[in-house]
Amino acid sequence: MSPELLAAGVALAAVMLYAMFGGADFGGGIWSLLASGPRKDEQRLALERAIGPVWETNHVWLILLVVTLFVVFPAAYAVIFEALYVPLFIALLGIVARGAAFAFRHYGRRDSRLAAQSLRWFSWASLATPFFFGTVIGAVTAGHLEVEGTRVLAGPFEGWLRPFALMCGLIGMLICAFLAAAYMVPRTEGALQEDFRRRAIAASLALGAATTLAIPVAAADAETFAGHLDDGRVVGAMAVTAVLGLAGLWALWTRRYRLAPVLAGAAVAGVVAAWGLAQHPYLLADALTYEDAAAARVTVTSFLVALPIGALILVPSLLLLYLTFSRETLGGEEAAH
Repeated sequence: MSPELLAAGVALAAVMLYAMFGGADFGGGIWSLLASGPRKDEQRLALERAIGPVWETNHVWLILLVVTLFVVFPAAYAVIFEALYVPLFIALLGIVARGAAFAFRHYGRRDSRLAAQSLRWFSWASLATPFFFGTVIGAVTAGHLEVEGTRVLAGPFEGWLRPFALMCGLIGMLICAFLAAAYMVPRTEGALQEDFRRRAIAASLALGAATTLAIPVAAADAETFAGHLDDGRVVGAMAVTAVLGLAGLWALWTRRYRLAPVLAGAAVAGVVAAWGLAQHPYLLADALTYEDAAAARVTVTSFLVALPIGALILVPSLLLLYLTFSRETLGGEEAAH
């Protein structure tokens, strides 16, 4: 395996981890927006308590992705950020607005006007950010960005407003909603647990329908990507993902609550892996391959040497953080107080 391909695998892993962990945080905001019924305040409070210790930390995976592109694939970094600066700016603005709103909401007075406004900002930013990140993924996949070498010829609204990119934006939102609800099921109890269980089942079905519909949309709007979907590795990844998705749905339906988050995360990882395999060998469809976009070999090699050294500190710290705060169970009455 070439160093360039290995570094591309690191970038794909960063996307996968950001979807699995950061995505659940965005999903918490989505369910805060959609909270309903007699326990809507309890639902929001439980989500806030679950997100609170980790919502800033989970952006480390986005940072890893950006650093990998900037250092190892500078040509792709320059082209993608120039061609797609509009959706990327909106997504990053959403991250900032969401963080500020969460801080005001979490630490301010619950009955204040500022708290109510912060909840709206937090919820809508949580909805918008994964959508626009999804459109970026769709745009780099579909092959509609006109590029000449590293010179961008496409306008600021090309590529990401097409059907396949918009479908990817929808899938991004559904992934976040599904993960948040599935992760909350074992962390709650009683009627509140049933609320999140029903939401997880609904989001699972919607995500399955959207990813299935994305195949004919890709055939019509992303021909290069669609042409790779019959590759044996891609078919295998899609089949495994489908099995994981069905297993996660079964775990939720039969109330095997401890299995549900694991299977949900694995299914989302499968979606990202299948996309990455179908995207191979391109970082920007029909324009830049891994080899074309890579920096000098010494830079790529140095990055791959430094990465595991940093991981020795980062990964155990993150595991300790996740394990420490995932043990708390939030019942409806506890959340209300």
